[in-house]
This record gives sequence, structure tokens and C-alpha cells, in this order.
Amino acid sequence: MSAVIDNHADHAHGPARGPMRWVLTTNHKDIGSMYLWFSFAMFLIGGTLAMVIRAELFQPGLQLVDPNFFNQMTTMHGLIMVFGAVMPAFVGLANWMVPLMIGAPDMALPRMNNFSFWLLPAAFGLLLSTLFMEGGAPNFGWTFYAPLSTTYGPESTTFFIFAIHLAGISSIMGAINIIATILNMRAPGMTLMKMPMFAWTWLITAFLLIAVMPVLAGAVTMMLMDIHFGTSFFNAAGGGDPVLFQHVFWFFGHPEVYIMILPAFGAVSMIIPAFSRKPLFGYTSMVYATGAIAFLSFAVWAHHMFTVGIPLTGQLFFMYATMLIAVPTGVKVFNWATTMFRGSLSFEAPMLFAVAFVILFTIGGFSGLMLAIAPADYQYHDTYFVVAHFHYVLVPGAIFGIFASAYYWLPKWTGHMYDEVLAKTHFWMSFIGMNLAFFPMHFVGLAGMPRRIPDYNMMFANFNMVSSIGAFMFGATQLLFLFIVIKCIRGGRPAPAKPWDGAEGLEWTVPSPAPYHTFSTPPEVK
Repeated sequence: MSAVIDNHADHAHGPARGPMRWVLTTNHKDIGSMYLWFSFAMFLIGGTLAMVIRAELFQPGLQLVDPNFFNQMTTMHGLIMVFGAVMPAFVGLANWMVPLMIGAPDMALPRMNNFSFWLLPAAFGLLLSTLFMEGGAPNFGWTFYAPLSTTYGPESTTFFIFAIHLAGISSIMGAINIIATILNMRAPGMTLMKMPMFAWTWLITAFLLIAVMPVLAGAVTMMLMDIHFGTSFFNAAGGGDPVLFQHVFWFFGHPEVYIMILPAFGAVSMIIPAFSRKPLFGYTSMVYATGAIAFLSFAVWAHHMFTVGIPLTGQLFFMYATMLIAVPTGVKVFNWATTMFRGSLSFEAPMLFAVAFVILFTIGGFSGLMLAIAPADYQYHDTYFVVAHFHYVLVPGAIFGIFASAYYWLPKWTGHMYDEVLAKTHFWMSFIGMNLAFFPMHFVGLAGMPRRIPDYNMMFANFNMVSSIGAFMFGATQLLFLFIVIKCIRGGRPAPAKPWDGAEGLEWTVPSPAPYHTFSTPPEVK
């Protein structure tokens, strides 16, 4: 029994040694680790492409790269960060932690788990290879709007379509595995409403993935038909409709945004209570809010399309639906704030990233509400304001959520404590760099600077220089994170059984019940 629970490939799953252990492993921890390392490699590659973009925009005028290559960089940066960095990182966290959280010996479908991981290096190897093809990589933006991508895209578009298919198959298999594991393999007594929030958010995310990945597959299959088989799904000259592509893409694309943020919600909902020394405030409402966000995410897709000429009734519907989705999101933010309220707080690296997540994600939410107002969106659309908005949701949201999770669980994964001073340095450098990079974009966007264009008016020069400096600072800081993780794996102070109980070296004691007696019992200390 111990072999099953400990579950290491070399004695629980056959005698594979050396590199083959990793190729053939069916161990959820090994596969989770491979997902995390792969996603970090993609994060560095995608970040390098972003550095090319920011270097070109450091000053006005064309100085470093050809405009077509600039467009390739914006496209590849977006695709790699969304499909190669953020999503695999959260799947890696799920692989590692979900079986441990629900008391399962492994994932429900271990061989499929292995296969779903190994599809990813193939998919992104294929995608990155397009950079070296004649005509270059895809240059039509990460949203690959047809007919720009189908009629005017480079020869490599077909390879890009195949890469997206592979990544989508991987996501669907990973999602099926998580659903099967959570619904069938919980320990006796572990009811759904007793599960940790991370398991809950991943269960809901997995259903979202299964619902929307086939929609993306349909969109890229129709692109393939238009390019090679003479159909005209998106070609107006043949009776097709270019706006149809946008409807199909964003019906996938908007739930996809929540796929990238919901697991971070779950992780932060576990980290904040741990460092507040209190139970999570409003667990049940958090579960229902997560479900409401997932449900509503299917009703808001056309807020990306206010400027394409949809009828006024449609604009009103999507405007109100988008504002409505702010309600369950607000419930979560207030619950996190209330969890911290009168808690015995300490601010180690996981908590710093979690608190920054709450504050900065909320800023991204407010700019999202501005973009939700249809008449105002005519001004904001396709400017750097949109870039500022979604980077404030995804960098402090998804990526800070991943960093918080990594620091929180590293002691569990490695048996060692990471270097707290270096980790806090990583946090503050990331926090300052990220805000320097993306906050000025709100201003240049509101002043009318269009996105995805390599040159700009002199009036935007100072803000762009600040943005580029912040971006380089943020990017360079991630090498420090790599160093911290490797240092932690190689050794360090042994992690205690409950690494966060006595954070900052202070033994946690039960507080006096006096402040609580009016409305609850004292928090239980585990």
C-alpha cells in the first residue's frame, strides 16, 4: 500500500531508470513537475519575444526589426504565453496537488496523463518551428482573425493550425482526467463541499475546457478548409462571413480567459487563509461564485466585438452580461479581504504574491468594466488600454497566482524551504517591473495609441520608454525565480511537517476568543 501512496515511478510503476523514467512515467508528481518545467521554459521563451516587442517600442521610429517580424513577435508571444505558459502551469499544479488534496493515490487515468503532457512539446516545437519557415511565423495576432489569417497569412499557418489542434487535444485529455479523478477518487468522507478551493476551481475549469476546446478546434478546422479545400466559411467573396470567425473564436476565447484565472482563484483562496491564520471566509459562496463566473463566461463573448457592427440589442445584452460577471468576481474579492480582516497576518513570499494578486487583479477588473461599456469601447478598442487591461488580469492574476502557488507548495514538493530573502526580492522586483511595464499603457491607450503597430507618435515616447524599462526589469527578474527554485531543490533548510504554521519563526498560538465571541468561535488552528 505504501508503494501505491508514495507512488514513485521507480518502485510503484515498474523499473524504468534514467531518461526513460520521465518519458514513460505515469506518476502524477513526475507529470506535474514536467508540466511545471515545460511551462516555465515556455514562459521564458514567450517573455523573450515580449522583450523584442518592448525593445522596438523603446523609442519611436523603426529601429530593430522589420514590421512583419514585429507582428510575428506579437502573435507568437500571445500564443506561447496563453497555451504554452499559463495553462500548462496550472495543469501541472493540478497534477501535483489535486490527488493529494482529495486523498487519491494518483490521477484516475495515469497513461492518458502521460500522453497529454507529451503532446505539448510536440505542439510547441511545431509552433516555434514556424519562425524558421519561408514566409515566417504567423503574423496575424494571437486571435488569428480570418480572412487575415486564411487569405493573407504565411505558408506556416497550416503548421500553426496543427499545433493548436495538438495543444487542444492535450487540454481536453487533462480536463477529462481531472474530472474523473475528483468525481471518482475522493477519500471516504471527502464530500464535494469539503474539498479544498483549489480542487473546486479546477473541477469547474475542467468542465470549461471540455466545453470550449472543441469550439477552437472547429474554428481552426474551418480555417484549414478555407486555406486548402476551397471553402468560404470566412471569405465574403465566396459567400462567407469574416465576423463569423470572431463569434466562433470569442465563444472559445472568453471562457478561455477564465480557464486561465480560476485555478489562481483557488490557489489564492488557500494561501490567504493560511497566512491569515483563519478559515476562508464564505467557503460556500466562493464555490457558487466560481460556478457563476464559469456559467456567465459563455454569455459575454461579443464584448470583444462591439465595433464589428452587431445590432444595438446585442450590444446592450453583452454590455449588461459583462457587468453582471463582475458581481461573483466581487464576491470573491470581498471574501479574500474579509479573510484577512483581523487575521494574524504574516507576509512571506506566497502571501505577498497573493495580496498583490487581489489588488492588481481588481485594477484589471475595473478597466474591464470600462471596456464593457459599449459606447466607450469604441474609443478604447484596439488601443494600448486593452493591452493594459488584459495584462493586469493575466500577469498579476494568472502568473502571480502561479508564483504564489509555487512558493507555497515548494516545501511540500522538495522537502526544503526556499530562500525567503531572495523570494521577497523576486516579488518586489516583479511587482515594480510589472506595474512600470503595464500601468503607463492605460494612459497611452486612452490618448489613442493603437496596439500591434511597431511605430508611434512622439507624444507617447516617454511612457513607452518607462514601459520598456519595466518590462525588461520584470523579465530579468524571472531568472532569479529559476535560481531560487533550483537552489531549493538542491538543498536548504529542511521543511517542517507544517511549513507555514510558525511563519517568520514564531510559533502560532491560539488567539484570545474575545474578538470573535460575538459572531463565531475562534479559528481552529491546524
